[in-house]
Amino acid sequence: MNARTKGQIHIIGAGLLGTSIGLALSNLNVDVSLEDSSPAVQSLAIDFAAGRQLSPEDNVSLVVVCVPPDVTATTIISALNRFPEAIVTDVASVKVAVLEAVNASSADSLRYVGSHPMAGREKGGALSGRPDLFVGRPWVITVEESTQEKAVNAVEMLALDLGATTMRLSAADHDRAVALISHAPQVVSSLLASRLVDADDFDLALAGQGVRDTTRIAASDPNLWLQILSMNSHQLLPVLKDFQKELDDMVTALGNVSGSGSLATLGNSLERGNLGIARLPGKHGTRNTSYAQVVVMIDDKPGELARLFNEVGAAQVNIEDLKLDHASGAQVGLVEISVLPASEEKLLATLRTNGWKLAG
Repeated sequence: MNARTKGQIHIIGAGLLGTSIGLALSNLNVDVSLEDSSPAVQSLAIDFAAGRQLSPEDNVSLVVVCVPPDVTATTIISALNRFPEAIVTDVASVKVAVLEAVNASSADSLRYVGSHPMAGREKGGALSGRPDLFVGRPWVITVEESTQEKAVNAVEMLALDLGATTMRLSAADHDRAVALISHAPQVVSSLLASRLVDADDFDLALAGQGVRDTTRIAASDPNLWLQILSMNSHQLLPVLKDFQKELDDMVTALGNVSGSGSLATLGNSLERGNLGIARLPGKHGTRNTSYAQVVVMIDDKPGELARLFNEVGAAQVNIEDLKLDHASGAQVGLVEISVLPASEEKLLATLRTNGWKLAG
């Protein structure tokens, strides 16, 4: 595959995102240099083949700033001054505050265009970097009236080379959207996970996939999220207040379950949850489709999962989605396979014929 990205790309910040961008571009034979405020982190990313060290003779065409949100604006301003011919972008998850700071500086802000890949992992750092981190993920490019089309195109080519799907939004629309679909979920997940700190060990032994799914992102870096939440507080606050009101209504209803309207309040909230899930984009960005779920019990030993997948494939059944859970206290796993309803009976017959144990 020939890279759409032309010229030398310089990455500032060799954490998860910076290293992942460098790895993906290097795999496409793009000339990538990188730097980090930590010499040890920079050396690690270079050893990891995410890029090379910047040279005084280099002619950088695009700078990608991948530093923490609280220093993103100052780093962008510095990059605009250090590389007077280069377009500069960033990957921070808050855009308005950064844009306002850059515009208020004396730097050439016309060469700056903000962006935000909607991708990440709970663990950061260069060692967590993956060249496929952005594949199939949305990559927002923030476009204002003064934004140069040349700059936008350069960032779009970068995102497409990384396998992402580009979307143009204003900085304000971006911050409003991520407050709902990213920042609020982080708050809710962290608050729920904090209930586990003082929980009894016997209670935690009962933990299943439900609590693991809803608390997964609570493992994210607290220092990073402290910056994100504070910088986007004005967009996040209305979302949390709405959530607080509905939670208060549920608490009141649960406090008097036999009271008039209590069950209706609870039911309405649960039903709205169903409606909300149905609105999320499904596979390949299409409208969510109702799938049939087939749960298979497999032994927790090498090769079993691969054997299951091979037999599903041999039956010409496509796996639309997949969940894997480990049974507590037993060396078995539960594989929940989502398939189109028309394929359910065919898959069940194949699995029964081949001796698989079906749960449910």
